Amino acid sequence: MGILEKISEIEREISRTQKNKATEYHLGLLKAKLAKYRAQLLEPSKSAGAKGEGFDVMKSGDARVALIGFPSVGKSTFLSLMTSTESEAASYEFTTLTCIPGVIEYKGANIQLLDLPGIIEGAAQGKGRGRQVIAVARTADVVIMMLDATKGDVQRELLEKELESVGIRLNRSKPNIYFKPKKGGGLSYNSTVPLTMCSEKLVQLILHEYKIFNAEVLFREDSTPDEFIDVIVGNRVYMPCLYVYNKVDQISMEDVDRLARRPHSVVISCGMKLNLDYLLEMLWEYLALICLYTKKRGERPDFNDAIIMRRGASVEHVCHRIHRTLASQFKYALVWGTSTKYSPQRVGLTHIMEHEDVIQVVKK
Repeated sequence: MGILEKISEIEREISRTQKNKATEYHLGLLKAKLAKYRAQLLEPSKSAGAKGEGFDVMKSGDARVALIGFPSVGKSTFLSLMTSTESEAASYEFTTLTCIPGVIEYKGANIQLLDLPGIIEGAAQGKGRGRQVIAVARTADVVIMMLDATKGDVQRELLEKELESVGIRLNRSKPNIYFKPKKGGGLSYNSTVPLTMCSEKLVQLILHEYKIFNAEVLFREDSTPDEFIDVIVGNRVYMPCLYVYNKVDQISMEDVDRLARRPHSVVISCGMKLNLDYLLEMLWEYLALICLYTKKRGERPDFNDAIIMRRGASVEHVCHRIHRTLASQFKYALVWGTSTKYSPQRVGLTHIMEHEDVIQVVKK
């Protein structure tokens, strides 16, 4: 029996099994086996075949956004509208066959937007160019999931399932579980909160499935068996996702209102160029980018050339961005803006910067 058959057999057994107290160990084991087989499926084959056309694109700009969705939802039209790149758009499916990069220029930042070929059901198992598309999506900072507003929730559910099965977790934070395999000493199991979904016996069974018999496990939150498996596997990607519903000009106002009120959702129309500016604002928020401006002594700040950093960046990060030797020669910095109690404020390397702050670095 091949890996694909084993995966579908386990999935069928999970759906058949009634979820109750008596079956939780059995379900935990099945989920561990399923994660193991899926990981094997994603590993590249040992036999080196003929080299094909390169698919991944070199990372550039201040952030990377992956545009994924089913064929003919308007991804290529969206790329052409947002960037100066022309991506072939047509009314038939699979117009885009490779990864097409473009650059969105917004608030002084260069955001790399990747138009990926349409995903089909079974992409995680390698159907279409699904596995390559998903591999590129894993390298992005934010995923834009383009959906057809006229198709209901079918597309969203299928895409989430495909991404979930290859270890991409959308709009979720990493489970707060400490896990460390050891050389000996058996299993050390502790928790700082009452656990309702993972017992010591279940944790032990899941670890045995991965042939781990000595480990330290500490639960700092009430987690599910799936989240514990994610921690053991260790290659899961947690990333923000914006659900973008295109073609809203073809549905009723009630449906538009319902979709727009969903968490992490934006409604747009590429055909009529509706709501694209709001989408850019939301994208900026999800990327957690900030603009910083520099100032020389006795001169006005340079507002034409912004330094783009991630939210939570310190003065030290800014120094490294300006020049790699600046942090070692640093004496103090003067900062104007919302991160300070008064302007200018004299700060050290650990001071956290905020959006549109102005900084003047004084060297020793």
